[in-house]
Amino acid sequence: MDRDVPAVEPDDDARTAIDLLAKTDLGAIPVVDGDRKVVGIVSESDLVLSEEESDLHLPHYLNIMGGIVFVGSMKGFEERLEKAFATEVSELMTADPIVAHDYEAADRVAKKIADRHHNHLPVVDADGHLLGMVTRADALAAIVADGE
Repeated sequence: MDRDVPAVEPDDDARTAIDLLAKTDLGAIPVVDGDRKVVGIVSESDLVLSEEESDLHLPHYLNIMGGIVFVGSMKGFEERLEKAFATEVSELMTADPIVAHDYEAADRVAKKIADRHHNHLPVVDADGHLLGMVTRADALAAIVADGE
């Protein structure tokens, strides 16, 4: 685990998280509240709109008697639009991220990382306060060290 990790708060400017990701070797930055409790995470993948998400065309609609009726949900469109024009960390982050607890064994953390297809997990204490970040490589190294 890396204990010296920068963190951002939900109301920080989105540019702050983007700059931190660019300036560090980390692929993710934890998002904490005023008490340093983990409330989210911003990863490099949060900054990239997928092919599907980059389609910001309005959903299909019908023009009925001078009014517009959208076919299907607007929710997905609204989420893609918010992410594309994010100005605050809260608009970029994944809320309530999967975390590793400081008391968990390395093999359990590695399983969490593999099962959830994550590369980074915030490490928290019993109260949810940020202690650091663990990567897939950290977890594998710990498992190998335990086996020796």
